[in-house]
Amino acid sequence: MNPLIKKLADLSEKKSRLIIGLMSGTSLDGLDIALCKISGSGQSTTVQLIEFVTAPYSEEIRKQLKRISSVENVKLKEVTYWHAKLAHLHSEMILAALRNWKITPEKVDCIASHGQTIYHYPARDQQELMDPVNSTLQIGDGDHMAVKTGILTISDFRQKHVAHGGEGAPMAGLVDQILFVHETETRILLNIGGIGNFTYLPAKNQPKEKTFTTDTGPGNTLIDSLMMHYYNKPYDEDGNVAFSGDLNEGLLRELLNDDWFEEEKSKTTGPEFFNIPWLKEKMEKAGINQDELDPKDIIRTASELSARTIVKSIQQQKITSETAVIYVSGGGAHNPYLMQRIRELMPANEVKNISEIGLSPDAKEAVLFAVLANEMLAGKGFGMEIEDESKFVNFGKISFPD
Repeated sequence: MNPLIKKLADLSEKKSRLIIGLMSGTSLDGLDIALCKISGSGQSTTVQLIEFVTAPYSEEIRKQLKRISSVENVKLKEVTYWHAKLAHLHSEMILAALRNWKITPEKVDCIASHGQTIYHYPARDQQELMDPVNSTLQIGDGDHMAVKTGILTISDFRQKHVAHGGEGAPMAGLVDQILFVHETETRILLNIGGIGNFTYLPAKNQPKEKTFTTDTGPGNTLIDSLMMHYYNKPYDEDGNVAFSGDLNEGLLRELLNDDWFEEEKSKTTGPEFFNIPWLKEKMEKAGINQDELDPKDIIRTASELSARTIVKSIQQQKITSETAVIYVSGGGAHNPYLMQRIRELMPANEVKNISEIGLSPDAKEAVLFAVLANEMLAGKGFGMEIEDESKFVNFGKISFPD
């Protein structure tokens, strides 16, 4: 047997695997590194988060990545360079984390690398094209990472999702059903990253209800972009700016009037769509002069937009009941303004931090990809019924270090 195939076969037979899950989001703030011990597969999967750290990007790295992320025109040589360079940078961050945790690379079975999304382009946004096709692009080459770390690496998860008929996002629903379905508690797992998304998980004693997952629209992406634009700060710490501003009802009405929010089926989006130019266009339609608005009022209104569209997306599905508990993860879980408004807009539902069911809100997405890698290595074609999505057998591309 080919020794590489034998290595995969041996990995698939292990009772548990040590897997590093990686996530770098649209905020471009750094790399989340989650060291997970994962046992079993499919519905029998159990996860223990051994270590977690966020390795920050330098200001220069953020600047360079921002130049090629979520923009229509970019130099191809820059994308090519950063596809390899980012893999090297992530590898160095992984090796540094392992040294700090006093764990040798040889003990790690696999790296699950999400990569850095630089453009998300679902078919719904391709009206100008004759033959629309769901498309998404992540950089951070898995082959470079495997060789540099000496650890088998699985990458390109979103490409597999697209190939099977999905839009490349959100990916959370697949793992949420594996890890978080409860016997009697109906759950909504809400992640507020750059983009908001949620998974609806009916309790096992409600077999007639279906799991559902979708993006909700902007989470932190508009807020963070406006904070950087007006205050040269990466995010609104503790929601202080939003709390200090006044809501502009006219602008909010125009923002909420976008057709994207009206479509009820599962959908995805990104900062390619929800960004400052989109906001400026809405201001013009509302007859608002941007220069006459206090930046605090703009950020308050953008924050309110995130809260209201999250709630609207959940309520559109007619799945919310007093028994549904909402568990929140992602950077938005640390924004008191967003959390307060979601609670106020959904008074019948308990809103809790996902840490209350045993997972760090900051680590969730990195853990998500570790579990997908585990399914690739040990699963038996586990899939789930999600509206408008296919069942999958495997996830991602395998890169060997040898």
